[in-house]
Amino acid sequence: MIITIIVGIIAGFLAGKVMKGSGYGILMDLVLGLVGGLLGGFVFNMLGIGASGGLIWSILVATIGAVILVWLVRLITRNRSSV
Repeated sequence: MIITIIVGIIAGFLAGKVMKGSGYGILMDLVLGLVGGLLGGFVFNMLGIGASGGLIWSILVATIGAVILVWLVRLITRNRSSV
């Protein structure tokens, strides 16, 4: 469980940096990383890519999932603010 939390924090932080932001704070980075890990795992499983790659692979998958999640959230909130 501790490893999952650490992976989530790292993935959320990296997603904030990749998406040209300063992050969302440690708590939101953790949430984004954890949910992004689930999303990334789902996406990679749908593509037929295995999930047994160790800690670095877990961080990469969670980061990709968090980036997708941040992109979707920004897409939705941008559309809501223009209405």
